[in-house]
Amino acid sequence: MFDTEPAAERAPEVFRRAFGTEPHVLALAPGRVNLIGEHVDYNGGIVLPVAIDRYVAVAARWRKAIRIRMLAVDRATDDEFRIDTAPARGEGWARYARGIATLLVRAGYPIPGADIAFAGDVPIEVGLASSAALVVATAKALLALAGVEVEPATLAEICRRAEAEWVGVRCGIMDPFIALHGRAGHALLLDCRTLDHYHLRLPDHVRLVATDSGVPRALRNSEYNQRRTECRLAAIRLGVPDLRDISLEDLERRGHTLAEPLFRRARHVVREIERARLAAAALEVGDVHALGRLMNESHVSLRDDLDVSTPELDTLVRLANEVPGVYGSRLCGAGFGGCTVSLVDADAVKDFARHVTRCYRRATGGEATVYVLSAGDGARWEKLAEWKSGGA
Repeated sequence: MFDTEPAAERAPEVFRRAFGTEPHVLALAPGRVNLIGEHVDYNGGIVLPVAIDRYVAVAARWRKAIRIRMLAVDRATDDEFRIDTAPARGEGWARYARGIATLLVRAGYPIPGADIAFAGDVPIEVGLASSAALVVATAKALLALAGVEVEPATLAEICRRAEAEWVGVRCGIMDPFIALHGRAGHALLLDCRTLDHYHLRLPDHVRLVATDSGVPRALRNSEYNQRRTECRLAAIRLGVPDLRDISLEDLERRGHTLAEPLFRRARHVVREIERARLAAAALEVGDVHALGRLMNESHVSLRDDLDVSTPELDTLVRLANEVPGVYGSRLCGAGFGGCTVSLVDADAVKDFARHVTRCYRRATGGEATVYVLSAGDGARWEKLAEWKSGGA
């Protein structure tokens, strides 16, 4: 079995208790932090995410019946649906699993009936892409049972559509792509238009620290989709396919044609794409000071131009940057609550956690939760028992 990831241990154990038999496969998919390049993936931009060593695990068993039965360990809820008809969208976490199963069937893959147990140690609704991890892990498990391999970029797009079409979050390609392409010890520079990508090693002496503000995120009910609409409108009015296709100079020259807030939205995207390129160049030569400065600039832009920060996130970023050994900090994910990501020297992590949690409590009355993360590998699966796709 996979190395001691808690979710990878819990999912098969719960499966055995719930279904009274052994699972055939175990699939894992990681959450992610994004070092820089926020709200640009749906603008065809450049991003620099990292797969983290927190996973959603799916233990699954092939079954002859044309139904999928599912149990979510951490939610203490279950679900069941047929795969030969278009199922209802479901509720909560089940929407993601129903969505990816249905889209795989519609794409022509021979998805079988299955019993499935989910477990996860990716924090939920804090901006670490737990939903993408669930979708990707479910896809890997079902495809393994079907005996089918799907090219990762193709699978990433199907997983993106599952969230967009079944949950209503018009997300970009970044989250499922990094979940499938992650590499331990590395970030991934991804061009979200061409899908060109390559890995960049993270320095051994830094840690990625996510700090949860305690303000929950619910992207379907937030202004996330509105930001995407605003960026699309800005691109249309500027006469370009995507905001990545206009330079900062041209934007400033033609910005008078954009009413507020469209100009600020476009300015964030154009500058953030350039920051992502500069961040990758800094990472290539190990310049964590330059990378940290760019992360700080990114947060200011997300706060002032994109309007997706909150007072709690701003407080966490300010407190992080007060700690010696912190190179930079910014909100992580789409914003509107959730967490920050900070680039921290390994020797400063304890001081960081102590200072940030104590001072955040004093400043806001809330409790901040600190997660010290490492760059992990992407999605994978392994066989736990033999099965025959003809009946068992």
